[in-house]
Amino acid sequence: MKHRVIIALGSCQQQAVHIQWASERLINLLDGCLLSRRLWTADIKGSGKWYMNRLAVGMTDLSTDDLQALLKEMEAVTGRTKTMVTIDLDLMQYDEERYHEKDWQRPYVQNIIHDIL
Repeated sequence: MKHRVIIALGSCQQQAVHIQWASERLINLLDGCLLSRRLWTADIKGSGKWYMNRLAVGMTDLSTDDLQALLKEMEAVTGRTKTMVTIDLDLMQYDEERYHEKDWQRPYVQNIIHDIL
């Protein structure tokens, strides 16, 4: 059975390279994958770092657990650590179930969600 998913992408290290890398993998992973435009945002924690963000929507046969594990594996491949966010891949929605509720209210999500819906 296919499930509709929305995934948030973010990077503050070699942003364009990592967002492109993750975008290409999501295009291959998700059937009918659509990508939003890329958007620069300041770190919400006030560190002075700049993040590049993007949203992706598509269909998958994977369960939520399997998809989230795969996203974490993708992050690890790029060398992501708690202090170095090479790529952040968050499952935002799986069918009708939403995750990361606070992120849905963030201006960058509100700004680019209409690109993919």
